[in-house]
Amino acid sequence: MIRYALRCAGGHAFESWFQSADAFDGLAAKGMLSCATCGSTDVSKSLMAPKVGSRQDASETPLEAKIAAFRRKVESEATYVGGRFATEARALHEAAQAEDRRADKAIYGEANAREVRSLLEDGVPIAPLPFMPKAKTN
Repeated sequence: MIRYALRCAGGHAFESWFQSADAFDGLAAKGMLSCATCGSTDVSKSLMAPKVGSRQDASETPLEAKIAAFRRKVESEATYVGGRFATEARALHEAAQAEDRRADKAIYGEANAREVRSLLEDGVPIAPLPFMPKAKTN
């Protein structure tokens, strides 16, 4: 496993783990990497120094623990819809507008930048998650 410091075209900095350098290159070439802040798929590696840690570094930080707890909550209470996220989110939004009880369903999945932009423009309430679904992790 390798961790890269990444930066999107919009200047947002973030980190992610990859199985290998080739895994990063393959995902980047297919446009499967995106900025959690703005959704840009124009993502590149940025300069980072290697981390030399101690045994103390092996434990989770408070932020990592909160993200892990949030992930468990989302995965236990919401339905994973994968690449159908944009279609499902739009259908739930339309059901909510019609005051249909089925709109109370919570979902999560993936959407590309164009789909996200369209959902936001149409007033569909969505938000990025601070983690990748297990089906998409390297």
